[in-house]
Amino acid sequence: MNSLDFYIDGAWVKPSGGETLPVINPSTEGTIATISLGTTVDLDRAVAAARRGFNGYAQWSREQRLDLLAAIIDGYRQHSETLAQCVHQEMGAPLSLARSAHVPAGLGHLQRAHEVLKDYAFDQLHGSTLICREPIGVCGLITPWNWPLNQLTCKLAPALAAGCSMVLKPSEKAPLSAMLLADILHQAGVPKGVFNLVNGDGPTLGDGIARHAGIDMVSFTGSTGAGIAVAKAAADTVKRVSQELGGKSANLILADADFEVAVRHGVSSCFRNSGQSCNAPTRMLVPRALQARAVAIARDVAAGICFDDSHPGSAMGPLANQAQFERVQALLGCVDIAPVCGGVGRPEGMTTGFYARPTVFADVDPNSPIAREEVFGPVLVIIPYDSEEHAIALANDSPYGLSGYVSAGSLERAQAVARRLRTGMVHLNGSKADNGAPFGGYKQSGNGREWGVFGLEDYLEVKSLFGYQPGEG
Repeated sequence: MNSLDFYIDGAWVKPSGGETLPVINPSTEGTIATISLGTTVDLDRAVAAARRGFNGYAQWSREQRLDLLAAIIDGYRQHSETLAQCVHQEMGAPLSLARSAHVPAGLGHLQRAHEVLKDYAFDQLHGSTLICREPIGVCGLITPWNWPLNQLTCKLAPALAAGCSMVLKPSEKAPLSAMLLADILHQAGVPKGVFNLVNGDGPTLGDGIARHAGIDMVSFTGSTGAGIAVAKAAADTVKRVSQELGGKSANLILADADFEVAVRHGVSSCFRNSGQSCNAPTRMLVPRALQARAVAIARDVAAGICFDDSHPGSAMGPLANQAQFERVQALLGCVDIAPVCGGVGRPEGMTTGFYARPTVFADVDPNSPIAREEVFGPVLVIIPYDSEEHAIALANDSPYGLSGYVSAGSLERAQAVARRLRTGMVHLNGSKADNGAPFGGYKQSGNGREWGVFGLEDYLEVKSLFGYQPGEG
């Protein structure tokens, strides 16, 4: 693998031309690699290879695809430390988090796809009609920089399980783990043309994938604004578009919850991955009478954050790139109330790297921009409520609907509140995500679902074969 090359039709190849881009380590602000930015010529070449590859791979048996996924899983495990180092260097995740979360998340999606494929019923009889599910075709995968392996594997694994071929455009700001994964796929025996990787920017390559008549489906993860652009670009070719977009998830803490535990968990979850998670609990809703206590707990959690990975449980890395650092600083600079901790600038003692201060705002007006816009940084807003009904209304008053969090004194009360939240997912009493359950959102948080059976079905078309069985009588 040469970082300047693209993986097309089963081999690393030179780009057709175009510009190059440095890959920056956000902790040091130094260049760690240089990549090529693909052109439409490179994209056409990759799509042509994917179309050829699809014709053969779509006919593979379930057992052949299971064996291929097993080989990929084995290779992924063997390269897990190198993958962790890539993520650490390209987007700044603390090495402890890269090892404990980023790399295991990718492995988990590969394993889940293998598990789902074992038993999935591609064919079902409905009277004399056979309803069969077939691979949708050539898939364009556009993935972001914040969880590079997680977002890639939760698209790649079900696409391979379904029998699809694909063209991947990873984020040009964090492409190295994806390029290493391409090597792992090659070594595992992925057939020529089934997986293709072309680096490039959104306006050229992302838009090109969305518009390309040779691509049957686009799976996109990124901002809501970029997702809208992808959907518009894809409309002329009437291809399927699956989107996992932004969020401003509410963390509703009820008065009878274990308050200190819930607040600490909520603050830590908000700051995890430097706040760069679409489903982060960035709006904490607390009873008005308990807001001062929530502020004190949040300050304490923020004060315990370390930036050198000396305490992995509270370690926080930099923001993933300079553009995101500048965006977060600009948003913080426009807030008209003072933070209870943090604010504009780097953490004390940090002079290099795109590090942001863990920031908490309290008594926030729910209609203010900081309460409604996705910051995508370590920024928490605490909003007081006066009743359970008020809290539910506040939680649902958002253009987004990706995730939600409810803490209550009893599971039954948490369940009742969760059913009233207009979000695609809800975590009850600090529960973790389940990669066998569907991941995705309502409203402007996207459409389609990833993970597990739902993720596989995003890559399948449905065909009805009438008269497949002799009719009765």
